[in-house]
Amino acid sequence: MITYPAYKVAAMHVAPVFLDAEATVQKSCALIAEAATNGARLIAFPEVYLPAFPLWSALRAPLYNHDFFCRLAASSAKVRGPEIEQICAAARQHGVMVSYGFNEVSDVSVGCLWNSNVLIDEAGHVINHHRKLVPTFWEKLAWAAGDGAGLQVCDTALGRIGMLICGENTNPLARFALMAQGEQVHVSSFPPVWPAHDPQDAGAYNVADAIRIRVRNHAFEGKLFNIVAAAFMDQAMLDGLAAGDKNIERILRDSPRGVSLVVNPMGSVVGGELQNEEGILYADIDLAHTVAPRQLQDVAGYYNRFDVFRLSVDRRPNKPAWFEDDTAHVEPTLTERKTQCQE
Repeated sequence: MITYPAYKVAAMHVAPVFLDAEATVQKSCALIAEAATNGARLIAFPEVYLPAFPLWSALRAPLYNHDFFCRLAASSAKVRGPEIEQICAAARQHGVMVSYGFNEVSDVSVGCLWNSNVLIDEAGHVINHHRKLVPTFWEKLAWAAGDGAGLQVCDTALGRIGMLICGENTNPLARFALMAQGEQVHVSSFPPVWPAHDPQDAGAYNVADAIRIRVRNHAFEGKLFNIVAAAFMDQAMLDGLAAGDKNIERILRDSPRGVSLVVNPMGSVVGGELQNEEGILYADIDLAHTVAPRQLQDVAGYYNRFDVFRLSVDRRPNKPAWFEDDTAHVEPTLTERKTQCQE
């Protein structure tokens, strides 16, 4: 007989210690302990929580941001590095699953960064590693394009879990690639603010509205639960980004903040929202509630025409070079990454 787990989730609406990797990891581990103590079994952190979101790319011309980029690169992590190992250890210690966003630095280039996310199981193993497929707008000044290796749905004790980063939640093909794997729980990660226009301009982009549209749509289309974690911008981050520039300070203060929430399979918010204050958002979910809605529309089942539509997804990881006689400098496959992490 099929059983459906019910459990508490935690969305971390929290600020990193701006561009301080060691302190941000310590804060992350403390937050994992707090959420686990309060009964959460799945804990979701924001987009590139470690060590910060590169908002400076939106605020100044590129020639004034070299120092910020160098600080970001120096504080970025490798998926098998000591920072992620500490997050894995915290997950293992408290017996929880953790979705964690971080700036990832390449093994072969100190200047190549990705916007990455890992899913860590209760034993502290990285079971999925995803790199954002396409950096959005000014994000291209910080990150390289990712690949399809992380477009995976993991079959876990807490259900079939997938994850996408920020604007990827607007990409119908990326979303369908996960729905087609039987996704029951989706994790969406977002930044603290996202200036695309001066907030005083008419019709300026509102990241909170965009988040609500995206995540409710995916939950409703996929008949799944969507756990949404947006970062929080504290005073230290604002001061670090503005660096005394009053106009930049105004833009950051007036730009809409990101919002964290949990959405059920009918597209309704459960457990409220967090937006303008730092904290942990908790909600109870029951995967039994993903069944009946699929009688209405099941885009990965009967409510589709697979004889008409066909999606092909290349999940091979990108590599800078293919060496026929030496694999020492080649990025490992996802299966190899899982094995190495488990070892």
